[in-house]
Amino acid sequence: MSFERARRIADAVLYEGYILYPYRPSATKNRFRWQFGVVAPREWSEVGGDPWEMQTECLVEPAGLPLVDVTIRFLQVRAKDSVSAEWDEGIERSIDCRSVAVEEIVTSARDVPFEFPGEAPLTGVVRLAAERLGTFFKLRVRIENHTAFPDAATADRSAAMRRALVGCHTLLAAKAGGFVSLIDPPAAARDAARYCANLHTWPVLVGEGGERDTILSSPIILNDYPAIAPQSQGDFYDSAEIDELLTLRVMTLTDEEKREAAASDERARRIIERCDNVTPEVFERLHGTARAGQKPGGRAEALTPQRGDRVRLAPKRRADAMDFFLAGRNAVVQRVERDFEDRVYIAVTVEDDPAAEIQGSVGRFFYFYPDELELIAKEG
Repeated sequence: MSFERARRIADAVLYEGYILYPYRPSATKNRFRWQFGVVAPREWSEVGGDPWEMQTECLVEPAGLPLVDVTIRFLQVRAKDSVSAEWDEGIERSIDCRSVAVEEIVTSARDVPFEFPGEAPLTGVVRLAAERLGTFFKLRVRIENHTAFPDAATADRSAAMRRALVGCHTLLAAKAGGFVSLIDPPAAARDAARYCANLHTWPVLVGEGGERDTILSSPIILNDYPAIAPQSQGDFYDSAEIDELLTLRVMTLTDEEKREAAASDERARRIIERCDNVTPEVFERLHGTARAGQKPGGRAEALTPQRGDRVRLAPKRRADAMDFFLAGRNAVVQRVERDFEDRVYIAVTVEDDPAAEIQGSVGRFFYFYPDELELIAKEG
């Protein structure tokens, strides 16, 4: 069991939104940080602040007597002297629970208390439990922040964040068993998957397509088997970052702005240095790359339905609530379209929808990726 292959994705989650362009403490954007994976003190949550608990539930399919490694990672926020404005930095923390026997925590749940020194000692508990659901185990990892915060009703959010777990996420690795995708569970696991209750986080499979030994439970929405584009030269920590655009923007900062950013935080300094020294060859690779669609097992999707083909809808990404209503319905392909990044989208109308003809006449369609459609063989 190893988290090494998941580490880069987990680091991106840990530092998402850590510092935003233009990377200066005095910038308005950097006055309200710490948006993702916040597990705040309970007293702050009870006066209307961020949640005080985070819970992951996922399914383990046993192949013997399953063991799991559990690691909770987060940033502990602390104040730091800055050359231009008040600035908080994050210190990496982790809580490790190794070789947990799943069958043992079915009958006897395990509580793992934690404490980290700081402006206010950060205290809480990780609760590990499991239960049998047919041939599967439902594994629960619950994180609670018990840090004392008597002034919560009158304090500002920055004070609360210095008592919070920030960027919090959970890594799980299994031995003698495998995890089950909750995004697209196999038929045998669908009923059990409905009983998984996740709070402020969502577990996805990580690793190579088809592998099931590692889970990342992320406060940011991800699909199974997330990956970082190989063209990316480093993190920008900015939500929905576009490396090429942010590199160009950093290049436009004045020397004074760059000095302020670099002096505030080591991660900001590395961004400035990397952008100032980007080569034409590296910059060209950031401009974009067309890729073949991938199935969950990692195989390239070769077949794209054509206009007039009948297909069965099998949404995988759960992009919106309509996906749940349309799953399994038959449809007709009306258009095959590409966006400016050369991604393919299939526009369809649903066969048994009484409004399909009207919607089609005004160009209103449902859109899916090719790998979300199953081609229905033509008769004869």
